[in-house]
Amino acid sequence: MHLPQGMAYALLASLRPVFGLYTSFYPVLIYFIFGTSRHISIGTFAVLSIMVGSVTERLAPDADFIVNGTNGTLGVDLDSRDALRVKVACSVTVLTGIFQILLGVIRFGFVVTYLSQPLVRGYTTGSACHVCVSQLKYLFGVSPARYSGPLSLIYTLVDICGRLPQTQVPELVVSLVSLTVLIVAKEINNYYRKKLPVPIPIELLVIIAATIITHFCELSTKYHIDVVGEIPSGLQAPQVPESTWFLPVIGDAFAIAIVSYAISISLGKTFALKYGYKVDSNQELVALGLSNAVSSFFQCYSVTCSLSRSLVQESTGGKTQVAGVISSIIVLITVLKIGSLFEDLPKAVLSTIVFVNLKGMFRQFMDVPLLWRTNRVDLLVWLVTFVCTILLNLDLGLAVSIAFSMLTVIFRTQRPRYSVLGHVPGTGVYVDTATYRGAREIPGIKIFRSSTTVYYTNAEMYMEALTEKSGIEIGKLLSAKKKRNEQMKRDLEKEKKKAKKEKQKQQTKWGGHQANGGVPVTELNEGSRKTATETSGNPADGKVNWAYQHETTMLDSDSDTGCHGDDIISHISGRSEEEKGRSSGADPHSLVLDVSTSSFVDTVAINTFKNIFRDFGEVNVDVYLAACQACVLEQLETAAFFSESIPKSRVFVTVHDAVLHILKKKKEQQSDCSTVDVSCSTQM
Repeated sequence: MHLPQGMAYALLASLRPVFGLYTSFYPVLIYFIFGTSRHISIGTFAVLSIMVGSVTERLAPDADFIVNGTNGTLGVDLDSRDALRVKVACSVTVLTGIFQILLGVIRFGFVVTYLSQPLVRGYTTGSACHVCVSQLKYLFGVSPARYSGPLSLIYTLVDICGRLPQTQVPELVVSLVSLTVLIVAKEINNYYRKKLPVPIPIELLVIIAATIITHFCELSTKYHIDVVGEIPSGLQAPQVPESTWFLPVIGDAFAIAIVSYAISISLGKTFALKYGYKVDSNQELVALGLSNAVSSFFQCYSVTCSLSRSLVQESTGGKTQVAGVISSIIVLITVLKIGSLFEDLPKAVLSTIVFVNLKGMFRQFMDVPLLWRTNRVDLLVWLVTFVCTILLNLDLGLAVSIAFSMLTVIFRTQRPRYSVLGHVPGTGVYVDTATYRGAREIPGIKIFRSSTTVYYTNAEMYMEALTEKSGIEIGKLLSAKKKRNEQMKRDLEKEKKKAKKEKQKQQTKWGGHQANGGVPVTELNEGSRKTATETSGNPADGKVNWAYQHETTMLDSDSDTGCHGDDIISHISGRSEEEKGRSSGADPHSLVLDVSTSSFVDTVAINTFKNIFRDFGEVNVDVYLAACQACVLEQLETAAFFSESIPKSRVFVTVHDAVLHILKKKKEQQSDCSTVDVSCSTQM
């Protein structure tokens, strides 16, 4: 399979077939030394070949090599063009290898996690369409114009359709015959795969048969069938890739590095899981990078593993990379001795080999109905990746697809599910009251939870959802409190004026008679003022919130006994319908924030929590944090979140502990703690 695929995929890279044979030899030997996967087959691959081909055709187009022909017609200097394309391909390959080595050295193997499975499958499917269109010219024997950049696939397809009347019938016949033979033989291999000791090497047999028929029937001269041409014998001397091409191809090289690694590591981990060994992702990056970087000195282009070759290597008993070494030796023999025998091989036959090997990629269209039923966000990623790859070309399409995939993650964290939790009777479990019918809210206590981490993109929506779900409208309550304070001030002013008038009357009426046993006017006025103050209160001093003063003492007393407040909670939350109706109309006195889903907090999230403590505290609602992870607690301490107004005693290990503490505190405030013991034992 290395021989036919190497020659066929070289055409995708816009290189001569012999460079595909070089690429099937050198990288395999290097990966044998440094790789960790035992089953993957390193070498040419259709997607990478078309990505390299897009670069070589962009930087070395036919238009730059137009020369005058012998009859005054214009032609293309193929030798000069192909030589320059080899230099461009080698520069892309060495830069790809350098990127992969650097990423592996800094242990950046996890970068492939940003390429989700729907993204990779959508991208490879779109790439298969590029491969398919690029090979149509060989099937029909036409010569369309070359396009590059966005929409180049559409332009190329339209141009080929416009040239269909110019189809070379002999080449079309060769293509159809080869395609039929390959498809039938592949189906036979698939149907009898359990009975055949080895698959039928139909691709190699078709190449040999086509070469023999073309040579002895002189099809290339009689019917002008396009053939491979000269294949030099022997290996080329190593050459240093030209660094002048690095800057124009740096973006393409990085995209090729990521795609080749993603394909290789995904297939390698699949085999490792099947056979029970481990694949080191960072070492795979280094091995793949060395395979690309070193082989680029020997005029090879970028490589990765091939699914079809890997499956054949596994099914024929290959258990280590020694199988790859043996295949590379056969390729070496071909290059050294028998490569020239394939000079009369029709390019149309190589194109049909490419078409048949794209079958597995086109099967990925079946992902669409599956994702429609299971996850439509992943379906959207798949479709956007496919469309962007088709319309924007391989490099720009990959960048846009990754950006879109990351945006879907951001949007999903920006739009989480907010819920109010209720207690499951007889347990310490708290679940969403909208989802579980058996969960009951505890009167006076609101337990609020977000389904994702609170950070800068969703902090504002967290506040809005908290206000909506808890039913505590901070703005209205603060306005009402302000009005009450203003009314108290007005009442106090009236009392002062009234007391002043009384004082004046008493002084007028009783002045000079204190010695006769009357009540002193000053004492009377003092008594009046005292009565007025006790009645109305002093708004300037405010009210003492005992929840902030004695919580540490309460926690110490709480930790003396074990948790046995479930029956009390069930009793309180399971009151009669009339009592529940009355309690639902009462304002909550406590708010518990379940932050178990938060894995980190940023500055915006910390400020949001501070505002919640401040705003709800102003309306006499105590706020608690529950189920706070240790890493989040450390970040809160580092950011100086805790203070006198927000003591650390407001943090509880579980929601259940927070609820038990609140109930105990309310009972103590009602001077009825002797009849109820609701305590918790879970310590921070």
